[in-house]
Amino acid sequence: MTTFLSGGTGTPKLLAGAESVFDPAETTVVANTGDDVELGGLLVCPDVDTVLFEQGDMLDLETWWGIADDSTETHDELHDIAEAAGLAKGPRYLPDEAQTAGRDIGNWRRFSGVAEFMEIGDRDRAVHLTRTGLLDEGRSLTEVTRLLADAFDVPVDVVPMSDDPVASIVHTPEDSDEYEDEMHFQEFWVAHRADPEVDHVEFRGADDADPAPAALGAIEEGPVVVGPSNPVTSIGPMLAVEELHDALDRATVVAVSPFVEDEVFSGPAADLMAGVGFDPSTAGVAEAYPFADAFVLDEADDTDLDRPVVRTDTEMNDDADAERVARAVADALEVV
Repeated sequence: MTTFLSGGTGTPKLLAGAESVFDPAETTVVANTGDDVELGGLLVCPDVDTVLFEQGDMLDLETWWGIADDSTETHDELHDIAEAAGLAKGPRYLPDEAQTAGRDIGNWRRFSGVAEFMEIGDRDRAVHLTRTGLLDEGRSLTEVTRLLADAFDVPVDVVPMSDDPVASIVHTPEDSDEYEDEMHFQEFWVAHRADPEVDHVEFRGADDADPAPAALGAIEEGPVVVGPSNPVTSIGPMLAVEELHDALDRATVVAVSPFVEDEVFSGPAADLMAGVGFDPSTAGVAEAYPFADAFVLDEADDTDLDRPVVRTDTEMNDDADAERVARAVADALEVV
């Protein structure tokens, strides 16, 4: 069995071409839940859903978010109502006392549905309604994720990193006049497009969170592949759960760098890494992943690491590119 750690778009892109290299029936994907939000009472799990939708041939490959060709009538109507009522748009957090009330899995990340700041398609919303309803019936997030995977004919086993709440909170400098001192990652990334300066990132709840048993078991069985996801907010929440971190220390791990030396392929990884004290580069990724036994780097990346390296063209624009990177991962697993 092979276990992939997934967040954002990096690992899902790798998985898109991995099936000819890694048997889907023997593949588990542990998905980040640190950037989940409860929006208008519905639990939205972006990194879980990106894997489910990609593996179920439903993903919008233009945005790598949501369902292809989805309509947005409910989302659009929410904005029309808010405008007509004179309600401010943008992220609208529920009151502090509501952040830990009710369903535990939503803790510290509850937003009002008024003029929702994340665009949710109509079919996508049906997924969130189903997920939230099943959670309210008493099922765990792992059980719900597997039920959704079955519904979408997903060939790999997809599980969340934890059935407990862990929230990625971005802190800005205290002297910032433009932004609040802290914000959920989705506010930072979706609403503000990673514009705020990053002082540090907190994984709220991680100290008390248990790993999902299926996630821990998959990492322990291994080997483990850390895809080219954001090391801070995609992989960082998993590392903040002590038992998962300890399991990675014991596992055989190959990591794919999301950088080519100091150039990142996409997303806010560079600013986030600099903000938490890592050099925004492949060298910084290696420092962030001391548990990694080998790395896959781009052929143009001359970073000298103290661990085995396999090089290839790591840019992934289609399934053929992803298959090439997956074969490099398999080669790296052979040398550790």
